[in-house]
Amino acid sequence: MTLAVGIDIGGTGIKGALVDVGSGELASARAKVDTPSGGRPADIVKAVVGLVEGLGAEASGAPIGVTFPAIVRHGRTMSAANVSKEWIGLDAEALFERALGADIRFVNDADAAGYAEARYGAARDVAGLVILTTLGTGIGSAFLHDGVLIPNSELGHLEIGGKDAERRASNAVRERRKWSWKRWAKELQRFYTTVEFLFSPELFIVGGGVSKSHEEFLPLLRLGTPIVPAAQRNNAGILGAAALAVPDGARDGAQE
Repeated sequence: MTLAVGIDIGGTGIKGALVDVGSGELASARAKVDTPSGGRPADIVKAVVGLVEGLGAEASGAPIGVTFPAIVRHGRTMSAANVSKEWIGLDAEALFERALGADIRFVNDADAAGYAEARYGAARDVAGLVILTTLGTGIGSAFLHDGVLIPNSELGHLEIGGKDAERRASNAVRERRKWSWKRWAKELQRFYTTVEFLFSPELFIVGGGVSKSHEEFLPLLRLGTPIVPAAQRNNAGILGAAALAVPDGARDGAQE
């Protein structure tokens, strides 16, 4: 068994757990804390350190993967969705490494979720282009072609009707406006129809916490592309971060 820590930072919550990267199963209880108000770097880093320490002795020395809701290039956060603008251009990977006292794998949150679905879930062994979207505080996305991750797609910022898609169709918008599932599905239909036309995927996968209620809204969508809930639901970011933190050889060996 090869264990790694997966930490998934979102606009409203930070989740983490110890993961068996061979099986894709959580090897500890999932811990969660609120994302600090304002989403500033020092506050989020402190929360992550506390969460990792709370996972106990088994997590000590284990590889660590951390996801973040931003474009990530060479360890730097090049955008800031639903967190402080102080993250933009920050060498975030190095910041977390200093605080945690360990090397980490730092990756976009939706990319980590997509990788988890390709390795353990609904995208496993699917040929061609698979697009995962996470519906939460915003809309995250991940592109996978023949199981290979193409990082840093930002479909939540695709402009539809003069607004970013996530300002029209995220789960946070649904909750804030107290929309029915049917009303929300109208906005989702516009979003997925646009993405389908632009990219012609073989499969859509829908993740995020709201995916547990997928039967309420996915059947309302009319698309030529199959659309299914994420198999790993809201744990996908944790699993993907942990799996990406383990070197390829060790990861492959763990799976055998």
